[in-house]
Amino acid sequence: MSSGPPFGGGMAGAPPIGQVYGDSFASTSSNSAFGGAVHPYSQQPQHSQYADFQQPSLLSHTPAPPGPPLAFRQQQQAPLQQSRLPAAFPTNAGPSLTPVSGAIAPASTWKYPRRPDVGTAGRQIQVRANFFPILNFPKTMIHHYDVAILPDVPPAKNRRIYQIWEQALKSGKWKGPNLGLGPSSVPQPADLGDRPFIPPVFDGRKNVYSIQDLGLPEGIDSVYELDYFEDEEAKVRGGRKFTMAIRKVGEIDMQRLAAFLEGRTGETPYDCMAAMDILLRHRPSLTYTTIGRCFYTADSATTIANGAQLWQGFHQSVRPAQGQMLINLDVSATAFYQPGPVVEIVARILGRHDASELRTPLNERDRQKVEKALKGLKIVVTHRGQIRRKFRISKITSTPANRTMFALEESGAETSVAGFFQSKYNHTLYFPHLPCLVVGDPARQVFLPLEVCDIMAGQRHLRKLNEKQTAEMIKFTCQPPHVRSNKISAGITLLQQRDNEYLRDFGVQIGHEMAIVNARVLPAPSISYHPASKEPIITPREGAWNLRDKMVAQGVTIRSWSVIAFGQEHDYPIGAIQKFVTLLVQTCEECGVFIANRQPPISYANPHGNIEKALIDAYMLGGQSFSERPQLVVCILPNTGVPLYAEIKRVSDTVIGVATQCVQAKHMFAAKRQYCANVCLKLNVKLGGMNSYLSNTQLPFIAERPTIIIGADMTHPTPGSASNQSIAAVVGSMDAQCSRFAASIRVQKGKSDSIRDLSGMIIELLKTFYQTCGAKPERMVYYRDGIADPHVAEVLAYETAAIRQACDTLEPGYCPTITFVVVQKRHHARFFPIRKEDSDRSGNILPGTAIAHGVTHPSEFDFYLCSHPGLQGTSKPTHYHVLLDENKFTSDGMLELTYRLCYLYCRATRSVSVVPPAYYAHLVAARARFHAFGEGTWELPATKDHLIFTKKSASAAAAAEPYVASPLTPVGGMATGAEFGDNLHTSLSSLSLSSIQSAQIPSVAAAAGGKPGASANVPPTPWNGRKAKDGPVRVMNYGTVKEELSRVMYFM
Repeated sequence: MSSGPPFGGGMAGAPPIGQVYGDSFASTSSNSAFGGAVHPYSQQPQHSQYADFQQPSLLSHTPAPPGPPLAFRQQQQAPLQQSRLPAAFPTNAGPSLTPVSGAIAPASTWKYPRRPDVGTAGRQIQVRANFFPILNFPKTMIHHYDVAILPDVPPAKNRRIYQIWEQALKSGKWKGPNLGLGPSSVPQPADLGDRPFIPPVFDGRKNVYSIQDLGLPEGIDSVYELDYFEDEEAKVRGGRKFTMAIRKVGEIDMQRLAAFLEGRTGETPYDCMAAMDILLRHRPSLTYTTIGRCFYTADSATTIANGAQLWQGFHQSVRPAQGQMLINLDVSATAFYQPGPVVEIVARILGRHDASELRTPLNERDRQKVEKALKGLKIVVTHRGQIRRKFRISKITSTPANRTMFALEESGAETSVAGFFQSKYNHTLYFPHLPCLVVGDPARQVFLPLEVCDIMAGQRHLRKLNEKQTAEMIKFTCQPPHVRSNKISAGITLLQQRDNEYLRDFGVQIGHEMAIVNARVLPAPSISYHPASKEPIITPREGAWNLRDKMVAQGVTIRSWSVIAFGQEHDYPIGAIQKFVTLLVQTCEECGVFIANRQPPISYANPHGNIEKALIDAYMLGGQSFSERPQLVVCILPNTGVPLYAEIKRVSDTVIGVATQCVQAKHMFAAKRQYCANVCLKLNVKLGGMNSYLSNTQLPFIAERPTIIIGADMTHPTPGSASNQSIAAVVGSMDAQCSRFAASIRVQKGKSDSIRDLSGMIIELLKTFYQTCGAKPERMVYYRDGIADPHVAEVLAYETAAIRQACDTLEPGYCPTITFVVVQKRHHARFFPIRKEDSDRSGNILPGTAIAHGVTHPSEFDFYLCSHPGLQGTSKPTHYHVLLDENKFTSDGMLELTYRLCYLYCRATRSVSVVPPAYYAHLVAARARFHAFGEGTWELPATKDHLIFTKKSASAAAAAEPYVASPLTPVGGMATGAEFGDNLHTSLSSLSLSSIQSAQIPSVAAAAGGKPGASANVPPTPWNGRKAKDGPVRVMNYGTVKEELSRVMYFM
């Protein structure tokens, strides 16, 4: 393999510039957004990767480090002339007003590419997978019924109500009246003749499946009234009345599933798979607490901080594979509220040991904390003996029980809650100084003292776990591979899949041994560092390496910087800080990052004070000390709390425009050379350097022709958040080594999984690619993360159309080939090595282990790849699914490209678990959330037609909400023309929400003549069908990333 520098030499046999790009661009139309007929690199030297793909230097102000040969220094460090865009290049061009050429198929008819070949790269091994084979499944018809139960209740109660109906139907002793909306008589088991009654299965919502016809006519409702009793007390008070309507929907031919698994048809029989899934889930759902696809039990519950506990359970789903159906079973854990006396839970919420420490009234801050934690929980009263009424907490009083007054119904006299319990129940309160619970409708003012209430078991903790709870959750769920494997094997029995009468009645048989599948271990690539290093090329072992005897490929020089410690001097002595700075400087210089000024000014700031002023002061102090604009501010933090870190990044990114490096105080006090080396990697890329690269021959797909690798991600608000703003981030590579990326950010309202302004974002990336490389990308690989399974088809159709629209907007007829790959980390597939030589030191499968058969799709192009070394717990592979492949990848080609890219994550000396473009997109989106400022504004929830973007679009008279991070935020490595950058970094402060109330997706609105969804070429935005929240939602304002940071990987 070639070990030359990343910008020199090129590939052997590469054609000259005129043959590669000169001919194809000489005839470019003058009205193209990419420019006129003159190729911008026609005067450039011809020694770069793509012959005319020369990288603009980010470090023209930075002297080259001593040591490398002159030739390397010239190729790596010499500033390159920035290619100017032709005058015809419309820097503010938006999506075209003409439809995309070529129809885009609707999502419902999209055909995914089939697996091209078997693939042979790598060493063949076998691994055990947490999939269990379904040995037999029904081959006959399954009868499908639709059920509606009113009033609406949760699935667990629906199942109990359904069982009442099923038992009556089974016994023939139905006593409830038929309301006449269906058949004149209720079907009885006698209607089945001599055949025994086979109980149907129910999903807890609306679907019932039966192996035999229940005798109900198709398309007509049969309506029944049911009396439901929650408990013995309810039988005394009287049960609730429920109405159940059931009708036959149709019949499901299970032979279609067999044909699909055998590859005789490409049509996925979703109805057959849904029936199998509900059949396998029915029995566990009656026994365990069910959340989504997981079943939980309190048998092994573990108490954690602040009144929560962790339950362990199992995730179960049904997956199709080559020639068979499989059950995917994995261990799972989630948080529940700890059951028990409310007063004890309040003590834990407040960090006390027990209720005896609650000796004084709660202050307002503690009261609000308790109310936020308890609001909405169900409680049961304990002061009335056997009568245990249940209520839901609506709020907490602001006064204690001995001062919370209300009027008695009989006399109208006012009394306190404490006095009422003394006189009515002869119950003297032990905690009269604590507030009361307000239960039920707040207007009714039903008060209950904390000490007479118990929190009911089995209530899921939906709020975000705090830092301490999260740490305990990680410890609870982190299990070595052999422990996890044993628990999964036991789970198939625990979920009663071995002795299950429902499966037996349907003729289903489950294998009870994990599937053994074929896998391959791909070889690790060779990673190149600076040629002056003692070890310039390294081939990692087990996915990891170190920086010993290595210098970064392209190092920066730091001349002006400062240090700020958020704390007091007695907490962080000046001597300790100086000692850390000295070690950091020494380590950086050993790694090829040169620091001209070894003694930066050190200042202190209050971590709870004005962070913006403190950072500005530290920045000015650094500039005054060195008479030069500071390049870096190192921040020493007292803890890992998010608020301080987020404010530092908001100020540095959007107010000052300087790179910051945060360091925890505990690491500063116990600094080691390895820690400082890791900090050095981050500093180098934040300031524009490059840490390592792969030789040209190891990325042939990218090296052969101009190719852009794109990563995209969408992050939604956390559960319980008052905001409905999602952040979309798209990054694209800007060189042939995939070491430099540009990024584009949008904030949009609603939780749609599609990136609504993807067309505009792709336009920005393509312009930057052309400006940086002097060529249009001929090929694209689009790694898309953050898609929920039900919306994959819609997102594929919409975003592919948006990419096409962007290309056609820049130049009519410009149509690079696209490969669309969905990146999925939220799955439950795990793989366990069988032989010791196929495992790493942690007992996990080796980095580079790929599984493309046995547990993957019967015919489509997908694979699992474990690209990272195991640290603790069980390694989680990433699932890649190729949904569109115009580049005609082979199985080995896609696997090797994806795996080798995982070694190019710039801030670690380990391969990462997700392909870096998708990883970077996630980081950009996460960083953008820190740029929110102020309290925001409150608005009514947006509907699917109120689409909000973050920048103006030529095709939709739409402005953005009062945010925006830079529409063009380069992730690193590229230089942009001043005019180009000025036009893209447009201030949005003057835009109002009223100007975008009718805004549509730019490409869609243009193609459909302003009517969203009317174009056959561009499908409408998929909408996930979630109900909008009642009441207003918070709309945050976001700052804009400063131009000074737009050319570096500021977010790393």
